[in-house]
Amino acid sequence: MFDALTEKLTAVFGRMRGKGLLTEKDVEAGLREIRLALLEADVHYKVVKELVGRIRDRAVGEEVLKSLTPGQQIVKIVRDEMTATMGGDRATLNLARRPSVVLLVGLQGSGKTTTAAKLAARLKKEGRKPVLAAADVRRPAAIDQLETLGAQLDLPVVSRVDPAPERIAAAAVDWARTNLHDVVIVDTAGRLQIDEEMMSEVERTAAAVEPDEILLVADAMTGQEALNIASTFHERLALTGIILTKIDGDARGGAALSIRQITGRPVKYVGTGEKIGELEPFHPERMTDRILGMGDVLTLIEQAEERMDKEKAEAFAKRIQKNRFTLQDFLDQLEEVRKLGPLSSVLERLPGAARLKGVDGGLEETELRQTVAILRSMTVEERLNPSIIGGSRKKRIARGSGTRVRDVNRVLARFEDAKKALKWIGGRRGKGRFPADLLGTP
Repeated sequence: MFDALTEKLTAVFGRMRGKGLLTEKDVEAGLREIRLALLEADVHYKVVKELVGRIRDRAVGEEVLKSLTPGQQIVKIVRDEMTATMGGDRATLNLARRPSVVLLVGLQGSGKTTTAAKLAARLKKEGRKPVLAAADVRRPAAIDQLETLGAQLDLPVVSRVDPAPERIAAAAVDWARTNLHDVVIVDTAGRLQIDEEMMSEVERTAAAVEPDEILLVADAMTGQEALNIASTFHERLALTGIILTKIDGDARGGAALSIRQITGRPVKYVGTGEKIGELEPFHPERMTDRILGMGDVLTLIEQAEERMDKEKAEAFAKRIQKNRFTLQDFLDQLEEVRKLGPLSSVLERLPGAARLKGVDGGLEETELRQTVAILRSMTVEERLNPSIIGGSRKKRIARGSGTRVRDVNRVLARFEDAKKALKWIGGRRGKGRFPADLLGTP
């Protein structure tokens, strides 16, 4: 996500920090690079102009230039202003009414139907009782898809009760009120491009159910076109917010950085993948940190709390304290990490992740899968007592996992490194320096 932009901004800040003292000329040179990086990332030119102008006003002053750490001061200013550009604080849904109605609108292909199910799943996890309304009567496959997703999530779906989408939406609201469900999520029809028929249809639907939220589902990969789409929908429907989909595939990030300032409406959620659980609340500050290569540890912790087995984590902690870390523990922990999603998405949330990419090839998702395959090819006895793994056993494990003996040796070496590190952590509790050999330093 935003790889190119992160790389360029990290390089600019690195040069600024490296100079120690900065002159006004140094700051202007850095701002030119920041402006170019943002424009190349498809950020709207008006947003770039205003953002860089605010950064300049704060950066070119005695407080920064005469500071002992001017480079760090400028990074803080950029972070503050980018966060403000994206909205500052997280914008939540207005769900005070019972039942509340959330109307999803957007073009065909933006991911509205899947997003409706993702939003319902998230609200259900938060203790709500959502109902899905399949009001996209133009595309029969959309109704089938929503019914299938609703069944998977054990959520009711109101559909096919009337040919008119506005009456389907109204029926869903009535059903929710009668059955004591508190949120109705309405999926509407889209087109390949904005036309009068589509806009009239969603306006009729909005008038029929008086939604508490009208959210535009926009494809982040369309760049500045997403801004034009958002502006047009807002003029006709008075949007209350935006959900950006496919943000995991948007290497540039222009829509996320621009859309709040151009439309005046906040991004409330972002789709980070195709799975039902991959819809996240949009936190401007956390997104800024990810763009600037500072990571997003808070979201990573929240995901770990949601998806990882707490009992296993507690048992694992006790085993570390007693220095009883085995290959079975190693396998269990790798399986838990995989619950957080692709390894690349986990790594990009760690501070300084941009500097980790491609290191020794060890951070690749394929290698993680290979490691798990090797560990699964071992017997329980071998995982509990790795010292018995000799040459013949390594050959059998390699054959069983479709790998080579040297790959088995690599996994065993990684295990020993991890065991050494965990022994140090369990025994020293963070006192003193971390062993240099585990950091890869000579």
